[in-house]
Amino acid sequence: MRTMDLAPLWRSTIGFDRVFDLVEDALRWNGEENYPPYNIEKAGDDRYAITLAVAGFSPEEMSITAEQNTLTVEGHKTVKENKPMLYQGISSRSFRRTFSLDDHVQVQGAGFENGLLKIELVRELPEAMKPRKIAIGNTRSNDNKQIEQKKAA
Repeated sequence: MRTMDLAPLWRSTIGFDRVFDLVEDALRWNGEENYPPYNIEKAGDDRYAITLAVAGFSPEEMSITAEQNTLTVEGHKTVKENKPMLYQGISSRSFRRTFSLDDHVQVQGAGFENGLLKIELVRELPEAMKPRKIAIGNTRSNDNKQIEQKKAA
C-alpha cells in the first residue's frame, strides 16, 4: 500500500508546499523506468555529484538543463544503426531524467568520460542565510551608566 494522507500536515504547517509536492510525487511513483541508471553521491558538506551511465551516447546527443529547482538530462539518438543483431543489450533509446534540486543548489559543471556523464552540484547559501557569530557584550556596565546618568539629571 503506497497511499498516504498528507492532509493533517497541510493543516498544521505553512511554507512546506514544495516538500509535500516532492513526497506526493515519490508516492505516485508508478514503476517509472530506471533508464539510464544513475548514482547520486555526497562529495562534501555542500557538494554533490550525479553520475549517469549513458553507454552508446556521445556528448553531442545529450543535453543538461537547469531551470528553477529542476535539473533535466535528456539524450536523443540521432542515427539508428540498422545492423542485424543477434542480441542487443546496449540500449539506444532516447531518455529524459529529471532531478529535483533544493533551493540554492547550482550546477557547477559536467563531464563525460568512458560512457559516464558526471554532473557536479554545489549548494551556495547567500551570506544572509549563513550562520554568524554574535558577540556577547557586558550589558551591566551599560545599565549602570544609564542609571548614573538618570541620577545626575
